[in-house]
Amino acid sequence: MTSVLSLEDLEWISVDQTTSSRTRTSGVGVEPLRRRGTRTEVVPRSPRRKTAAATSERQRFDSARRARRKQRRRQVRRRRVVAIVLLALTPIFYSYVSTMMQPSSLPLGIRSVEWVRGHQGAWLVNDLEALYYGWSGPSQGGPTLRALPRVGSTAVRAVGGHVGYRPAMIVPILRPRLAGEGVWRSTGRLVSGAAPVLVSTFRSEAAYPRIVAYVAWVDHTRTQLALYPGRYEPPGASPRGPMQVPYPQRWRLLAAFNSGFTYKDARGGFSVNGVTATPLRVGQGTLVAYRDGRVDVINWTQGPTPGPDIVLARQNLPLIVENGRPNPLLADPSLWGSTLGNAIRVWRSGVGIDRHGNLVYAAANDQTASTLAAILIHAGAVRAIQLDINAEWPSLIAYGQHGVKSPAKIVPNTQQSPNRYLSPDDRDFFAVYRAIRNLPLVPSR
Repeated sequence: MTSVLSLEDLEWISVDQTTSSRTRTSGVGVEPLRRRGTRTEVVPRSPRRKTAAATSERQRFDSARRARRKQRRRQVRRRRVVAIVLLALTPIFYSYVSTMMQPSSLPLGIRSVEWVRGHQGAWLVNDLEALYYGWSGPSQGGPTLRALPRVGSTAVRAVGGHVGYRPAMIVPILRPRLAGEGVWRSTGRLVSGAAPVLVSTFRSEAAYPRIVAYVAWVDHTRTQLALYPGRYEPPGASPRGPMQVPYPQRWRLLAAFNSGFTYKDARGGFSVNGVTATPLRVGQGTLVAYRDGRVDVINWTQGPTPGPDIVLARQNLPLIVENGRPNPLLADPSLWGSTLGNAIRVWRSGVGIDRHGNLVYAAANDQTASTLAAILIHAGAVRAIQLDINAEWPSLIAYGQHGVKSPAKIVPNTQQSPNRYLSPDDRDFFAVYRAIRNLPLVPSR
């Protein structure tokens, strides 16, 4: 039997198909369909089922809203913490950047370490240095060196004679003696027929046969000692001067070497030409130069300012050598450097005076204050002080036949240029000039 569909039937079929499609795709919130005969109509859902669905939907919405609120609160807290940290770090960041932007003779790495040391971080730097140097320190024994670094030019062997006193060859500590070991050599310049500055090398400890000591001897009768403030050391220097070897004096420059610790680390006195930048302290080892040309290393017993007969005075800790012997105070490690004391082996330098009134400079790697004192004694010093320590600071530079055109590093400091004292330097330093009559003061130009 054939059924004829009316227009109303077609409308119900259309509604049926559309609603079924929606029910299949969404599955939620659409009324179920019920077929009655040839028609399909929407059957209303019971009120209880509608309420449960609405409640579930509302719970999901509330849960999502609470999650969003928690996330926003966490974000606000994080932003506040970041803002507080940035606010706290702003002065530190400003201090570091402004310090790094200032002129300096040092590379960025060294300046960064010194900045940390000078801003309440000395304990951290000291601990890290102690760990590093303790880990990388030398081992006893092992094969000895087969040759020594060559320093200077012509060997000088004369002792006494018409040229005046010349030091004897340094007795070797290890046998057999290596070629040139302990032999004094000229740096290439003569004054009054003799070399005013002599240099040499030798192995300084039998237990560490690969350690090399670099030493220099300065004839006080042919030279003049000068002391110059650096860009930042000492902090109270005024006038600060050229902060380098003055151009008009370079024609007679023979050598230059490093000074002592910073004022903050050692509180050492500093005085030049009657102007005292930092007061001298009783009991401190002091390198002095007099108006009559003499130089000396003494235990300071006077007041905070030197007398009129003293041209320059630079202090750095107590004497490490006294009466030709190590100072018994070397047993106290707290006296020999606020950074590493006496126990850690690092680059160290020092200066002393021999029994004839001549200067003796020494520097070597892997040294304690005690072993540095032993080097200075072996090189002829009867009194001596420690100067600066750590790899970046010890410098001994000689200026040979061509003067400042051909500076030569006697101490092999890889972190400093041979022209170190020919341009403004951050630290104070000593210069050794050819002596000139009637010029007792340190020349500033």
